[in-house]
Amino acid sequence: MSTPSGEVQSGQLDFAKEEERIIAYWREIDAFKTQLKLSEGRPEFSFYDGPPFATGLPHYGHLLAGTIKDVVTRHASASGYHVVRRFGWDTHGLPVEREIDKDLNIKSKTDVYALPATETSTGGISTYNEKCRAIVMRYSSEWRATVERIGRWIDFDNDYKTLNTSFMESVWWVFGQLYEKGQVYKGRKVMPYSTGLTTPLSNFEAGLEYDNVNDPTVVVAFTLVDDPKTSLLAWTTTPWTLPSNLALCVNPNFKYVKVYDEERGQNFILLEELLKTVYGDEKKAAKKKDAKDAKPKYKKVGEYTGKEMLGWRYVPLFSFFADRFKDTAFRVLNDLYVSNDDGTGIVHQAPGFGDDDYRVCLAHGVLAVEDEPPCPLDDVGNFTDEVPDFKGQYVKDADKEIIKHLKAQGHLIVHSNIVHSYPLCYRSKTPLLYRAIPAWFVRVEPIVDQLVENNSTTTWVPDHVKTGRFGNWLKNARDWNVSRNRYWGTPIPLWISEDMEEIKCISSVKQLEELSGVKGITDLHRDKIDHITIPSETGRGVLRRVEEVFDCWFESGSMPYAQVHYPFENKERFDNTFPAHFICEGIDQTRGWFYTLLVLATHLFGKAPWRNLITTGLVLAADGKKMSKSLKNYPDPNEVINKYGADATRMFLVNSPVTRGDDLRFREEGVRDVIARVLRPWHNSLQFFLQQVALHKKTGLNPEFVYEAHAKRSENVMDRWILARCQSLIDLVNKEMAAYRLYTIVPRLLNLVDELTNWYIRFNRRRLKGEDGREDTILALNTLFETLFTLCRTMSSYTPFLTESIYQQLRVFIPASPNEDTRSIHFLGFPDVKQEYFDTVIERQVKRMQTIIELTRTIRDRKTLAFKVPLKELIVFHPDQEYLDDVRPLQRYIESELNVIDVHFTSDESKAGVRYSAVADWPVLGRKLRKDIGRVKAGLTKVTSDEVKKYLETGKITVDGIELVAGDLAVRRSAGELEGGESSKYDTNSDNDVVVLLDVTKYKELEGETLARELINRIQKLRKKAGLQATDDVEIYYKFENGVGQDLLDAMKSHGDFIRKTVRAVPKDISERGAGGKELINEEQEVLETKFDLTIVKN
Repeated sequence: MSTPSGEVQSGQLDFAKEEERIIAYWREIDAFKTQLKLSEGRPEFSFYDGPPFATGLPHYGHLLAGTIKDVVTRHASASGYHVVRRFGWDTHGLPVEREIDKDLNIKSKTDVYALPATETSTGGISTYNEKCRAIVMRYSSEWRATVERIGRWIDFDNDYKTLNTSFMESVWWVFGQLYEKGQVYKGRKVMPYSTGLTTPLSNFEAGLEYDNVNDPTVVVAFTLVDDPKTSLLAWTTTPWTLPSNLALCVNPNFKYVKVYDEERGQNFILLEELLKTVYGDEKKAAKKKDAKDAKPKYKKVGEYTGKEMLGWRYVPLFSFFADRFKDTAFRVLNDLYVSNDDGTGIVHQAPGFGDDDYRVCLAHGVLAVEDEPPCPLDDVGNFTDEVPDFKGQYVKDADKEIIKHLKAQGHLIVHSNIVHSYPLCYRSKTPLLYRAIPAWFVRVEPIVDQLVENNSTTTWVPDHVKTGRFGNWLKNARDWNVSRNRYWGTPIPLWISEDMEEIKCISSVKQLEELSGVKGITDLHRDKIDHITIPSETGRGVLRRVEEVFDCWFESGSMPYAQVHYPFENKERFDNTFPAHFICEGIDQTRGWFYTLLVLATHLFGKAPWRNLITTGLVLAADGKKMSKSLKNYPDPNEVINKYGADATRMFLVNSPVTRGDDLRFREEGVRDVIARVLRPWHNSLQFFLQQVALHKKTGLNPEFVYEAHAKRSENVMDRWILARCQSLIDLVNKEMAAYRLYTIVPRLLNLVDELTNWYIRFNRRRLKGEDGREDTILALNTLFETLFTLCRTMSSYTPFLTESIYQQLRVFIPASPNEDTRSIHFLGFPDVKQEYFDTVIERQVKRMQTIIELTRTIRDRKTLAFKVPLKELIVFHPDQEYLDDVRPLQRYIESELNVIDVHFTSDESKAGVRYSAVADWPVLGRKLRKDIGRVKAGLTKVTSDEVKKYLETGKITVDGIELVAGDLAVRRSAGELEGGESSKYDTNSDNDVVVLLDVTKYKELEGETLARELINRIQKLRKKAGLQATDDVEIYYKFENGVGQDLLDAMKSHGDFIRKTVRAVPKDISERGAGGKELINEEQEVLETKFDLTIVKN
């Protein structure tokens, strides 16, 4: 590294540039691989990395998940585990194919098969897959650079890719196991279908994206065969499904009415409570002023139950499928799924486009299982020649023409529009259609209870997602469509005879070679194996592979096994590390990766594949909207990291609501705040330590500081307190990391950095500067060193760069350890809690001192008394002698911090003018007293201080005749009138326990010290502006205009020692400056309206 260890740095640290130097250092020592080597032989901590696609660049969601994964695995490594971390790539499926489809303008299967051959492909699927393979790792170098820059240690050189033959073979094995267990079947189900991707999706994919869309709604009349003047009215939001209608469905338990429509001269049948769908809301109409408008336009002429309507026949709206289904279709069916929520209570049935429609039609014999329901659409959602009137039209576009046709035929009764939530394809953003498709399914419904039970054995953070969003999804899980009618993916390994009677499920390359006779198979993609046939064992000719490939979710769900080529290799290693200790992804994976992992592991091994899981919320733009490249509503992640650094970005993300499963509005200012509130003060603490070491080396007080891990215990209260606080942090991090609650740790770090900088260092500057002698100085330096070192070791997983940077500065002071590689903080173990450092008495003492100081600071702020103004007296009252004994040894710190000459501790109420008052938790007391609570509220204002004090002693008091006991009231202490009438010069404050009284009078005899402090302030600012370190010796000169500045000169004379100790020199008159010396800086200053020049000279 370019910065020498143990030397004071000039100027403020540029965190981002320092991180780049750290990365260079890690590369130099091959830090990650070295750390893995050092931890070999330890217990294994297993971690599964969900594979991203490399066809897009990493975004904040990736940075968030990557940071959490890095924090957890770094901590596990530091805690005594060997942690293998392999990066994975999702290289198959729709995200890749979508890119090729756009590039090559592919709209259908015909377009794929028409692709020409190239020098390295044979055309068709071969060319298509060649194009896919060429782009799957398009942004892999950018991914690698970003992951390294964010500080994540993970192995890219030994990564896994879902396109590798070893990975695909394990996927085959997983499927083969399910097939052997009877958990795979081919069925025709109505599935969500993406016309943009020309393939069905799984149910959980269909739930990933919704949008509000404007769709037409129509009420259509279906004329009864036996009563041409009467029609059944059905309501639908998908007019494009009406050409495929085969039936109408009513609820057998509902009552339907037959009404005569006077305007149309026809009879209509619909549910009575839904007449408003056709005729509007009668109650609202009745409220109108014009009574004529309120009269109904129909009259009731009949009534039927849904059960009575079963079997009624009606005339088909369209003739396209009339002949094919004339014997079984176009009649009324019964089913309880029909609701009275909206519509007409009569639902049109298009079994090719509705799950319930298909089920009901099968149940009533409209269709047989082997029948193919009407589904006159091509791959991209256009009508085929089965519906010649609308051939070539996209279904959503055809709505208008279909509605126009219905109107012309007199079947359109109502036409309006509705805005409703509708599922979109999460990849192509096109509306999903539901259509009956033959597909291969993995059974999930029979194992739902087992899925719920296995999930219950795992730890989720946050827990509510486990039982809520994910738990509810599991309880309603349906069989999983694992097949896709696509090309670039792992082929489903089923070879089938032409009559579908003979099926071979292949589980390995070796099995395929043995059964087919084809040797040397090295690639399992479609273009490499689709031509391979297997001779039939039952005289059915040859078996050919089914066309479908696996849903890429099946591949990622197989990742625990496929990444290590299980069971063909690494069987013992897998058996010893399954299930994983930890996984982490975004909350959207509750219906994705988390779900598929659990389904497959439950089928294969009967247990969950993870022990601990962290799921994160979504990272949104600052305005709460989804981050959008086109809108440019968020800062580029790389720019943020390069500006503020990875540590600040990591801490901002980990400390945000997103790690508790809530959404985060990303704000660049939030990252900047982390530097100001945590990283900068932390680093400044290091610089202060290095400055003191350099100073004492220069003065000879302590020529060579060496850290003593087992130094004798300091008796200084503040030394012991800050070390105890460090142990508390270690203990907290241990416990919270074991529970995977990362979000609780950063606030505690923030507290400790504040305690270190604003309490320990601030209160011990004089000791650290050597004012209390060599021995005490060494104890103080050793304490500060141990605090900084402990912070580094404890927080190295959260802020890997800054802890490394600080450690490299500290390492020079640590005695060499010949048997340990100490070149990196990340090679060191997580610190053990030193129980002997805990001291409840000391923690109580300091806490009480802090309370007194904060109460008194508030008085100064309230009276606008700057810290530089010395005050004469502070009185601290508490009735408990233990409290006063606790803070009395810390009097020096209180006086110094508050710039008070004298502090007096007393338990004498008269000296402090203490008064007592009582308050109540009114809701709680109200439940106890009920109607008497009003009397107590009024009476409590009349209770005297002495009465409250007696209640404090006896636990009993009577308020307006109501007896109250201990616990009913809370007692508060405050200051009242002092003896001798001195109250006017004091201002008071209290936390309802301790009372402080501060003499806020400005005394003439104390003004000299105020001026000395103001002068010190100007000199320190000038030194800093000149770029000087604390160890730099310089001469300081002043120049006053004639006749001014005598007060300042007197202050320099009377407080010379104080000034010299603080800034290492007392200013001299400019006339005393001799020849030579380099003038570093000269500026005009002003103190209390006195102007003068200050000059700093380096000799």
